[in-house]
Amino acid sequence: MKDQRNTIFVEDTEILEHRGFEGDQYILRLRAPKVASHALPGSFVHLSVHPLRPMRRPISIMRVMPETGEVELLYKVLGEGTALLAQRKAGESLSLLGPIGTPFELHDSHPRPLLIGGGVGMPPMVFVADAIRQQKRDFAPLVILGSEVPFPFSARPSEFLVPGMPDGVIAAMPLLEDWQIPSRLTSTRGYAGCHQGYVTDLARHWLDALDDAQRRQVEVFACGPHPMLEAVASLARDYDLPCQVSLEEFMACAVGGCAGCVVKVETENGPAMKRVCVDGPVFDARTVFA
Repeated sequence: MKDQRNTIFVEDTEILEHRGFEGDQYILRLRAPKVASHALPGSFVHLSVHPLRPMRRPISIMRVMPETGEVELLYKVLGEGTALLAQRKAGESLSLLGPIGTPFELHDSHPRPLLIGGGVGMPPMVFVADAIRQQKRDFAPLVILGSEVPFPFSARPSEFLVPGMPDGVIAAMPLLEDWQIPSRLTSTRGYAGCHQGYVTDLARHWLDALDDAQRRQVEVFACGPHPMLEAVASLARDYDLPCQVSLEEFMACAVGGCAGCVVKVETENGPAMKRVCVDGPVFDARTVFA
């Protein structure tokens, strides 16, 4: 927590836009200049949902626009708190604590990023992709997104050829297409243009299509439900690839005080309990999924 003490802010933010999508999903755009200026890919915020509910909710950051002081969040209604948040309107204010957490790190030693996001784990992957775009790195990432409810955007056919993709797997996220970043979508629900299976299935198709030298350049970044992250960690082990995962856990304080979000992590000195909020949420996959 000591490293983050001077970079976590409390902001009273204005709701600029609040859009609902199928599957009880919402994109919330806020004016939050301090968070927009300091957030890094993998950061999250702790957000008030309603004046009658003092407990905040942790929500991953999908996009920041420092030049306008705006932040975009994607969340899904899962309980009473997020149901109340879904009722909030443009023009209202919310109290926001953030940015919080240890971010993803991009390494020059592995310049081909593979970004895998599932469900409400998609936003951090969009944030990482945007950071890569802004840095004008040598290789654009491949972004694989999975969902078991309709995606919170209207998919469109990708203009980018991606090695190893099965016939007909052409659905992509429009925002990433606009950024000139290739993406593909997966689901078991039969959505048009999507791979009919899991994100890890599609990732294997791509990895198998690379030559050995290209494959050694890959680093995996992932966020999503625990079973998905476990499968991604297994995938990375199979191909001997470095892998960073962002964990999703229930949180009370989100600043390291309550220790309510601890997970077991392997360290050089043996197993240790780490707080997802401030020691994470990003961890080396090998330390969490041994």
